[in-house]
Amino acid sequence: MKTISEQMNEVLKQAFEACGYDSANVRVTVSNRPDLCEYQCNGAMACAKKAKKKPIDIANQVVEQLSGCPLFEAADAVMPGFINLKVAPEALTEAVREMAGEEKYGIRKEAPQKIIVDYGGANVAKPLHVGHLRSAIIGEALKRMGAFFGNEMTGDVHLGDWGLQMGLIIEELRLRKPDLPYFDPDFAGEYPAEAPFTISELEEIYPAASKRSKEDPEFAAKAHEATKKLQSGDPAYRALWKHIMKVSVTDLKKNYDALNVFFELWKGESDVQPYIPGLIEDLEKRGIAYESDGALVVDIAEPGDSRELPPCIIRKSDGAALYATSDLATLIEREKLYGPDRYVYVSDKRQELHYTQFFRVAKKAGIVPAEHDLKWIGFGTMNGKDGKPFKTRDGGVMRLETLIKEIREAVYARIAENPEIPEDEAQETTRMVALAALKYGDLSNQASKDYVFDIDRFASFEGNTGPYILYTTVRIKSILRKYAEAGGAEVTAADLRPACSPSEKALYLELTKYAETVEGAWKELAPHKVCQYLYSVAEAFNSFYHEVRILSEEDEEKKRGYLALIRVTEGILTACLEMLGMEVPGRM
Repeated sequence: MKTISEQMNEVLKQAFEACGYDSANVRVTVSNRPDLCEYQCNGAMACAKKAKKKPIDIANQVVEQLSGCPLFEAADAVMPGFINLKVAPEALTEAVREMAGEEKYGIRKEAPQKIIVDYGGANVAKPLHVGHLRSAIIGEALKRMGAFFGNEMTGDVHLGDWGLQMGLIIEELRLRKPDLPYFDPDFAGEYPAEAPFTISELEEIYPAASKRSKEDPEFAAKAHEATKKLQSGDPAYRALWKHIMKVSVTDLKKNYDALNVFFELWKGESDVQPYIPGLIEDLEKRGIAYESDGALVVDIAEPGDSRELPPCIIRKSDGAALYATSDLATLIEREKLYGPDRYVYVSDKRQELHYTQFFRVAKKAGIVPAEHDLKWIGFGTMNGKDGKPFKTRDGGVMRLETLIKEIREAVYARIAENPEIPEDEAQETTRMVALAALKYGDLSNQASKDYVFDIDRFASFEGNTGPYILYTTVRIKSILRKYAEAGGAEVTAADLRPACSPSEKALYLELTKYAETVEGAWKELAPHKVCQYLYSVAEAFNSFYHEVRILSEEDEEKKRGYLALIRVTEGILTACLEMLGMEVPGRM
């Protein structure tokens, strides 16, 4: 189906052409002066020079051509040559009626692609903290948006599960529990099935080992040796590593589940180590990589670069591989096992150089076909009210589960004010509303920008917040439920009727922007635009709700028209919320 915007563009282009003007630069846009009009067209300004006429004269001709067009309630030419447009209520009604009859309210599916979204990056043996929040929330939203448009989306957690951190943990365990069979060179039996530590112990072991390595050179050397033995396939250390992985991943899944964040792949750096020797050999053999000061590097500079970009180091002078090496090997594995058409990576924006480097090497070496897109979304910092990176009250990095607990407590205080909600329902509602507060508070900001995390503001039921959007959606559900409980027959799109008040028309207008807004947000990988739209629809509905009687309307035809309109509103709000990974409770 064509959106209202597309219909207007088509009609305006035809009008310009009928008047003898080039329509190439004719475009209808949402008005930046809603007090004057709803849409506007500046095409007359673009045509004036070539036509050697005043823009206002061209605009007047076009407006005259539009006379009688059923799409417009009014079309006016104003100085110096703008065309102000108001949509006819009947056209809006027909557009929303058509939307209501379409799958997903008229969203057009694109040609399906296989897309891998890399948005985890958590390290095993370490708890998730607030620094992991943005990657998880933004990545999950993008994955869901892609699936909404019919793509085959695969999320990969891409764990940091290899390298020196493992050697440090193993050596710290040796000091603490030297009698474990993993440290007995003469042990010949089966290693225990259960891990010799809990997640709490493991999370304390790594920072202790890291601190010890900085103070004790002998310990640091042993940790390096343990890392080497692990990576060389030592069975005892591999058995310990498997325990570390199992305990860590179980805990990570629990924390990601609390955010409604789910990964199809739980792959890590360890999975791609077998690809690294062949990768390095291939890059050397083809002359793509060369030695520089003992290291193996690949030049990535291209004509037109606005700044100097250093070569990408593939292997350090001591023979060690780097993150770029591991990420390139990951691409090799993904191409081999999954053959995606497109990749989306989500990480801290301070990693821009890393992604620029390994993306360019991947294309230069043909690891990823030239026509396949490698896209990186760099996000800003989540700051406290002091404008500095978010910390605990004592200055430490806050654990993610602590943050979730605090925002749930803030939301529960509000939910508990309703004595009609039983405790078990209150807890489940709190979970949903707190999640919306957290996710919407993050996603409503453009990903690349820093933002201030304010629990009190994010958990508020007023203003541009997740709880406000949920409350609005729940309010609509409640109205529809009360109508049904009172014996009202089901309303359908056929009950929609032309708006007869400004607030009703404003709601119709917002609903008609749904498809193009959401399609644009996915095209730009910009979840914040979905949030902006959610707020606009919620505001339009609440203005309508406060100005128009719905259930108490005596005219049954009008009442059913109102109910049909808010039913579509509820469906669109719910679709957008689900797209961003939020759930709607039954009541609040």
